[in-house]
Amino acid sequence: MTDVTDSAPRAGGPPALPVYLTAAALARTADEGARVGLVMLAAQRADSPALGGALVAALMVPHVAAAPVAGALADAVKRRRLFHGGGVALYGVALAALAVLVGRTGDLAVLALAVAAGCVAPLLTGGLTSLLGELLPKDRLTRAFSADAVSYNLAGICGPAAAAALGTATSAGLALAVLGAGATSGGLLLLSLRLPPRSARQARGTGPRPAGLLSGAAVLVRDRPLRSVTWASSVGQLGVGALPVVSVLLAHRYDALWATGGLMTAFAVGALAGSLGYAYRPVGEERPERVVLWGLLGTAFPLAAVPWSGHVLVTAVLFAAAGFCTGPLFSALLASRERYAPAAVRTQVFTLGAGLKSTFAAAGAAAAGTLSGLGAAPLVLGTAACQVAAVAVGRLLLTGRRTRGARPAPTPARNARSGTAGTPSVTTPPDTAPADPPLDSSEKGHA
Repeated sequence: MTDVTDSAPRAGGPPALPVYLTAAALARTADEGARVGLVMLAAQRADSPALGGALVAALMVPHVAAAPVAGALADAVKRRRLFHGGGVALYGVALAALAVLVGRTGDLAVLALAVAAGCVAPLLTGGLTSLLGELLPKDRLTRAFSADAVSYNLAGICGPAAAAALGTATSAGLALAVLGAGATSGGLLLLSLRLPPRSARQARGTGPRPAGLLSGAAVLVRDRPLRSVTWASSVGQLGVGALPVVSVLLAHRYDALWATGGLMTAFAVGALAGSLGYAYRPVGEERPERVVLWGLLGTAFPLAAVPWSGHVLVTAVLFAAAGFCTGPLFSALLASRERYAPAAVRTQVFTLGAGLKSTFAAAGAAAAGTLSGLGAAPLVLGTAACQVAAVAVGRLLLTGRRTRGARPAPTPARNARSGTAGTPSVTTPPDTAPADPPLDSSEKGHA
C-alpha cells in the first residue's frame, strides 16, 4: 500500500487532513454551541429556563454514558466512513429537529430526542480523533493531533459565541438550526474520506460482543502510559471545570462584568495558541505521556499566582498563560491514546477518555458551585492544586507495578500507518517495559 499524506489524497479522494479538520470543526462547533442554543430556545419559545437546563443535561449526560457503547460499535463496524459520517450527520439532523420542536411539542419528546442526539455525541469528539491514525502516516500524527486540538479550541470559542450572537440577532431556533446544518455538513464531508473497510475478522461481525464493551476500560487500567495520561488529565479537569465559577467570582471581586466570560475566553485563546505552537514545533514526540504531565504542572503555576495578581488584566494574562500550557497537554494526550491503544479498541479508548474528562469537569463545576461561598482566592488555588495532584497521580500510575498479559513487541517503523485495514497497528507494550525513571531537570527540554 502507498502511504497517505496530509497533502495528497488517498486513492483519488480529497486531501485527508483538511477535509477531516473541516468536518471536525463543524461538528464540534455545533456540539459546543448547542448547549447555549438550547437554553436560549427554551427561554425564548417556552419561557422555561428549567427546560433549557434539562435539555442541556439530556444532551450532555450521554456524552459520558454512551461513550463505551459508541466506541465499541465504532471498533466493531466494518464501514467506518459510513458509521462516523452518518453518525455526525444524524447529530446535526437531531439539532435541527430540536430547533423546530422545542416549545411546540411535549417536553418528554424533546428530552428524548436530546438524549438520542447525546448518544451519538461521543463520535464527534474522541470518535473522530481516533480516525487520524487511519488517515495519516505515523510521522505526521503529532502535528495532526495538534491541529485536531485546535479544532476543539476553536469550537469551544466559536460555538457558544455563534449561538449567542445569532440567537440574539434573529432567534434561538434559527441559531440551533444553523448549528445542526453545520454538523450535518461535517458528516457529509466525512463520507468523502477514503477509509478502507475492515475485513470481517477485523470488524468482528456487525456489532460488539457484550464483553467487548469493557475491553477499552481494561486497557485504560492495564496499560501504564494510557492509565497515567487518562487519570491525570481527568483529575486536572476537576480544576478546569471549576474555572467558569471562579471567573464569575473574580469578575465580582474586580467589579469587572466583562471578566465573567472574558477570563474564560482568555484561557481558550491561550489554549488555541498553545496548540498552534505545538503543531509548529512539537517536542517530546517519543514520550507524549511526559508532555501531558509537564503541561499539567505548567497550568498550575499561573493559576496559583491569580490571588496575588491585583488587577483584572493581569489575571486575564495569567488565565491565558495557563490555557497556553493546556494546548501541548491536549495534543500530547491525543498522541498518547493513538500510540498506546491497541487497534482493536482504539476508538473505545478515545471515547472513554473523552467521557471521563467531561465527567470530571462537570464534577469540578458542581464542586466549585457548592463551595463558591469560600470566595475566589481559595477556589482558584484549589484549581491549581488539582493540576499538581494530577501530576502526582499521573507520575504514580506511570511508575506502577508491571502487569501480566503484555502485548507483542513493536516494529519500529515511523512511516507506517497506524491501524489501517489489513495492517493491524502494533503498539508499544508498556506493561512489559521497565518502570520509568523519575522526571528530572535534564528532561525538561524534551517534554
